[in-house]
Amino acid sequence: MVTYAKNGMVACSQPLAAQAGLDILKKGGNAIDAAIATAACLTVVEPTSNGIGGDAFAIVCYKGELYGLNASGPAPHGISIEAIKKREYNRIPGVGWLSVTIPGAPGGWAALSKRFGRIPLNEVFLPAIQYADGGYPISPDLWNRWQLKYDNFCKELKGEEFTHWFNTFAPEGRPPHIGEVWRSPNHADTLKKLAESDCESFYRGEIAEKIARFAEKYHGFLSMEDLAAYEPAWVKPIHVKYRDYEIWELPPNGQGLVALMALNMLKDFEFSARESVETFHKQIEAIKIAFSDGFANITDSHYMMVSSEQLLSEEFARERRKLIGDLAIEPAPGQLPKGGTVYFATADGEGNMVSFIQSNANGFGSGLVVPGTGISLQNRGAGFSLDRSHINSLQPGKRTLHTIIPGFITKDKNPVGPFGVMGGQMQPQAHVQVIMNLLDFHLNPQAALDAPRWHWSKGKSVFVEQSFPEQLAMALKRKGHDICWTADKRIFGKGQIIIRNSDGVLAGGTEPRTDGAIAAW
Repeated sequence: MVTYAKNGMVACSQPLAAQAGLDILKKGGNAIDAAIATAACLTVVEPTSNGIGGDAFAIVCYKGELYGLNASGPAPHGISIEAIKKREYNRIPGVGWLSVTIPGAPGGWAALSKRFGRIPLNEVFLPAIQYADGGYPISPDLWNRWQLKYDNFCKELKGEEFTHWFNTFAPEGRPPHIGEVWRSPNHADTLKKLAESDCESFYRGEIAEKIARFAEKYHGFLSMEDLAAYEPAWVKPIHVKYRDYEIWELPPNGQGLVALMALNMLKDFEFSARESVETFHKQIEAIKIAFSDGFANITDSHYMMVSSEQLLSEEFARERRKLIGDLAIEPAPGQLPKGGTVYFATADGEGNMVSFIQSNANGFGSGLVVPGTGISLQNRGAGFSLDRSHINSLQPGKRTLHTIIPGFITKDKNPVGPFGVMGGQMQPQAHVQVIMNLLDFHLNPQAALDAPRWHWSKGKSVFVEQSFPEQLAMALKRKGHDICWTADKRIFGKGQIIIRNSDGVLAGGTEPRTDGAIAAW
């Protein structure tokens, strides 16, 4: 059921983190303070998807204006394709130091606080510190993802550098059980140090030294110089007009451009019903085409051969729209990595709102935990290609193609609200489905998230949820789609939405496929 409130709202995948954000709002913080509190808390209460050693992106609505923050980190300056191939790798492994890029999340938190925040970080981080120090009981969904990753890591993580992950996240020789209280005192200590230094310690202080020593000991490329040079980037969000609204995403290196390209193709079609074979067929075809173009063009914006404006032009959309016919096609995009990510949205009573997403890339990330810190390091670098001709080829100081994308809606440039759905390659697909649910089919935020989803994986292969109407799935098969029902709800993403109406009333929806929660005031 949709949730309504007036003074503030946090829509999040984890109830404890949602409440942490709301507590900060009640203490006089704004939506940005609440977002930072929620983000920090999520590194503790949902470590299976994000951490202090990950990346973050945000779209901030502050006093009616939109601001974009890219807090993703580039590859270390000492790494190269040649250096990796000398170690006899044909691709960047998904675990270990070769997959680690410079973490951007702490720098993002500090940048948001400095520009828009009201409350100092030592107060904003307090809920996260308390949960890390005092512990919290493990929920069923969190346990399931923790257990799956533990089982995988038992097979994958063989070197001594990985012992710190097991000591931190499986101290009893197993993942914590459902209802068991899990604590991470080292994590609490790190958050205290970050709060005291406005996150400077992570890049130019004691924590940076620990990270660099750990990397050097195990022949990683990340250095003190890499950390000290890092700064998050303020960027201008990009958008397309869809129906009477503007849909906003961040520019590359994120894949939000894929969602916008798909919407740009779909906007000239009329959709009479959501549960229609023509609706689903056109959505799937538009996503496939957009991914094909995105994978061929999206990387760090400084390395792109074409601009976002070119890919979002009316002329380009018109030509690509012509490929959407009566039958399924196979545009052959490349495979994108699976994700381990958290998305949440915050809003205050003054009209400020934040669309925020952060990630360790694949679950717990690289399998590396910096000794004595509780910091799990991301494995985002595994998304780079070692093919020098590929647009997303590895280069020192380059940001890789990023799967995590926050979204925002405006109407006539007036703020409507934040939305997002995490989940690797699912994210642009879910953005399209949720936006159409809201704007074409006039569903409220909760109903827009509840509706059955489809997930295009590759070629003509499309997964659908078990609640997806059978007659429509059969009709899609007749159009050439390879339809497969699955009970694995993880592949359909986890979303949150907050919509603010003209009277200032907030309406929120949270994800039914996880421990979603809305804390409202």
